[in-house]
Amino acid sequence: MSEASILVADHGPVRVITLNRPAALNAFTAEMHGLLLPALQAAAADTSVRALVLTGAGRGFCAGQDLSDPAMVGQGIPDVGAVIEQRYRPLAEALYAMPVPTIAAVNGVAAGAGANIALGCDFVFAARSSSFIQAFSKIGLVPDAGGSWLLPRLVGRARAIGLAMTGDKLPAEEAERIGLIWKCVDDAALMDSVLTLATRLAAMPSRALAATRRVIDAGSRSTLAEAVTLEADTQRELGRAHDFAEGVAAFLAKRAPQFKDR
Repeated sequence: MSEASILVADHGPVRVITLNRPAALNAFTAEMHGLLLPALQAAAADTSVRALVLTGAGRGFCAGQDLSDPAMVGQGIPDVGAVIEQRYRPLAEALYAMPVPTIAAVNGVAAGAGANIALGCDFVFAARSSSFIQAFSKIGLVPDAGGSWLLPRLVGRARAIGLAMTGDKLPAEEAERIGLIWKCVDDAALMDSVLTLATRLAAMPSRALAATRRVIDAGSRSTLAEAVTLEADTQRELGRAHDFAEGVAAFLAKRAPQFKDR
């Protein structure tokens, strides 16, 4: 993996992917996209990886799209829609389809697409000094990178519209209070808190955790009958897997389970 704009490191079964353009607050460029998506795909394919952490180097998580990137400025009017389809949509879909739990460790600002990529993770931890900004209205655009889908599901229509239209900075403590993120922690405790949870999740039944994400996301756009049918189908599949048998056996034997499915 290139040591340019993306860094990859393993902490046992936890893979940490770091956006690494600190001088530009880790704003997205074509080069970064060209490395980040394969890094996510490699994590998904590697059966030794049982939890994924996404964070940023330096004093920010990600300031969104780098508007000075040649792929954006180029010649003539940029096709912003093509950038979304070709780059941000695959990133968002890769996160939603990850076969292991995902955690964003937000240090500093998370703005625009950077905010929505973070919010696409299963858990978002934010340093107390960090903030979230739906910056799109400031340049005449709408939330992207899955933001229009995520925001109303996380905080409801009123707050989603307010955050998106005003583009106001939302401090981490307020983001936790309104349910936008999982936890706001002291700056010095950010990575320790994230790695503690990631290590805990890595020891849990990965396939069941990924399926939990899937049924909850599907349930938000289903009827009750459809949701229960999906629950039954998913339980049928998981009930035939190793981890269910191991979990029951460990419970009955009063021992720690050894989960393996992914």
